[in-house]
Amino acid sequence: MTGWRDLAELVRAPAALSVPGDVIAGAAAAGTLRPRTLALAGASVCLYWAGMAANDLADRKIDAVERPGRPIPSGRVRPGTALGVAAALTGAGVTIAALAGGRRAAAVAVPLAGAVWAYDLIAKKTAAGPAVMAACRGLDVLLGVGPGRYRAAVPAAATVAAHTYLITLLSRRETTGATASLPASTLAGTAVVAGVAASPRTTVGGVLSAWYAARFGAAQQRALTSPDAATLQGAVTAGITAFPALQGALTARAGRPAAGVAVAGAALLAGPLARKVSPT
Repeated sequence: MTGWRDLAELVRAPAALSVPGDVIAGAAAAGTLRPRTLALAGASVCLYWAGMAANDLADRKIDAVERPGRPIPSGRVRPGTALGVAAALTGAGVTIAALAGGRRAAAVAVPLAGAVWAYDLIAKKTAAGPAVMAACRGLDVLLGVGPGRYRAAVPAAATVAAHTYLITLLSRRETTGATASLPASTLAGTAVVAGVAASPRTTVGGVLSAWYAARFGAAQQRALTSPDAATLQGAVTAGITAFPALQGALTARAGRPAAGVAVAGAALLAGPLARKVSPT
């Protein structure tokens, strides 16, 4: 029988710590950070987990060769179960978003859910894959806007999307390895993202941005020397676990430094949990 640990591995449960900060950063940028933002963050987590389950469903034949220990190819989770989990979580995410944020939130949650499924089933194996995944995380930031102005949250959404694009580029080679040119280019992009996230108006934002750059950048530096599959996978994991620091910097930049520190605190848990259940 499928156990809770099998399902947690299927949806990369600990990696969900990288998600709520998207919504919080978007709400802070739009000036709509309220208690209901937590419900929207919950909707975001549901959609993220749905995407992870759908990802493994779509990749089950490849994983049977490259990662036979994953839940579906190992036989611990049946394909039909994975499909049911992905569908149920998608429905839950859209429903929670609509209940918490009304039509405006639903108007973002529906295309976000569509983009997640489109990435897993169609775009991932194409050249458009990184851009589609980046769009998913950008929409996730906009999910937090609520009754505010979307335009105000676009810079934060674009910054998170850019970081996502870099991680996705690395992840496409995490089972095969690459040349040093790949981590060299993503490392340069990380420096740009960190610079954009930093704010001259708040020390907190600068510190969190520097933490993000150091956490993700160090892993990419190692990949420059040894761009093999294992090192690239480590860089991808570092990029995922660095999300809260980046989101915290963006939240602080929007004038909510205390909330930014709280968001970034998730990064302290993400690393240890990633050693128990892989986020990739």
